[in-house]
Amino acid sequence: MELTLHIPKPDEGWFYQKMMTDPATMAYNAPWFPPDGCIPNAEADWTALCEDWIGHEPERFYAFLQRKSDGVFVGDVNFHYTPDKEWWDMGVVIHAPERGKGYGKQGLRLLTDRAFRVAGISRLHNEFETTRDAAYHIHKAVGFRETGEENGIVHLMLTKEDYHFHAGSNRI
Repeated sequence: MELTLHIPKPDEGWFYQKMMTDPATMAYNAPWFPPDGCIPNAEADWTALCEDWIGHEPERFYAFLQRKSDGVFVGDVNFHYTPDKEWWDMGVVIHAPERGKGYGKQGLRLLTDRAFRVAGISRLHNEFETTRDAAYHIHKAVGFRETGEENGIVHLMLTKEDYHFHAGSNRI
């Protein structure tokens, strides 16, 4: 695997800010943050993220994806507990210039390993538009099951049991 998880330090927020203000990286987010999906106050968001997410596992987890060969950050991953659903919602974002290199799938594998092996959570959930074929295919390749679709949004779930079964049969 070319990537590793890197728990960012407060002074490494430049990478988060770079991704959150890049229209090519954030285009998927446009329905929630029109017109281009960019996060309006990424610097303040970074400060809050450091305080609320880093060091709060298993409730919340956040890490950069870092390429082992040169130390470059290529994206980020996260999960957080959603009490009313009794699952952990998750996300993977790959910086636009780094897309198409297999990093999304590697990042998702690293995130699931962290969630189930280290944090000991019971199930991961993700949802996104049905038009996001690449995201759908990497989730399926890692073992997520489709649990439904509503209003153009697909819901996917990976349980700890499915992870253990799938992880033994299909590693990178």
